[in-house]
Amino acid sequence: MITVENDGKTAGFDAECAAFYRRAIQLLRQNEIPFLLGGAYAVCVYTGLARHTKDVDLFIRAADRDRALAIFENNGCRIEKTFPHWLAKVYLGQNIIDLIYAAGNGLGLVDDSWFARGRDDELLGLPVKVMGPEDIIWMKAFIQERERFDGADIAHMIQSCAESIDWAYLRTRFGADWRVLLSFLVLFGYIYPSERQRVPAHLTHELTRLLAHEQIVPFHDRICRGTFLSRAQFLPDVNERGYNDARLEPRTTMTEKDIALWTAAIEKDNRSYLMGSCG
Repeated sequence: MITVENDGKTAGFDAECAAFYRRAIQLLRQNEIPFLLGGAYAVCVYTGLARHTKDVDLFIRAADRDRALAIFENNGCRIEKTFPHWLAKVYLGQNIIDLIYAAGNGLGLVDDSWFARGRDDELLGLPVKVMGPEDIIWMKAFIQERERFDGADIAHMIQSCAESIDWAYLRTRFGADWRVLLSFLVLFGYIYPSERQRVPAHLTHELTRLLAHEQIVPFHDRICRGTFLSRAQFLPDVNERGYNDARLEPRTTMTEKDIALWTAAIEKDNRSYLMGSCG
């Protein structure tokens, strides 16, 4: 639980910031727009490791985006459809809320399964539902930019709640991207060698069998899935080296227009990240 301290600050929030977030939560609840608390504050709920960030991440269904933005705008906030395929922002002064309704790499939308696995908690004295650990791990596994890598959050999540993770659901969530999951399970055993047995053996056995099988099965499509992990670092592969961009596969929600907008903002977003951490 993230609570308000006596001086009015909460997990690094000043009084004005806390009032804004509290009002935002109340508006969403009053208008029956379901949301999940994500980002650094969700990680804190599970791990106890607090990290102040410059915004709060609230996850909503894509179908609720426009209604949520209209409600905030009608209550004096500035709104922005920052990246229409996955992210909108709500501003009041220097305070920011990220409204997230999809994965930035196009691999999935926020859906009912996310809410079914949410955990009840409190933020600023108000009831909230926090993202389930499986969806936190899945989202963060694909954040592997040069300037930001969320692998430590994943390791801390597994270390803190391995026994309560629904490993079957997590495996299903990764689906065809199971190699990404395997990579983080291997890293977990490296980071915490005395706790590697907390990851179910049957899962690592399944994934390593798949890995061994793929080593002998040719794959001829010249595709680069690195763009699922980093929007910047694999651009030379798809722009100059003849690889097809995996973000345009039928299973994703991205279009060429989305990719162009997402790519054009790289330099600006990198500067913003370096000026202040994000969730």
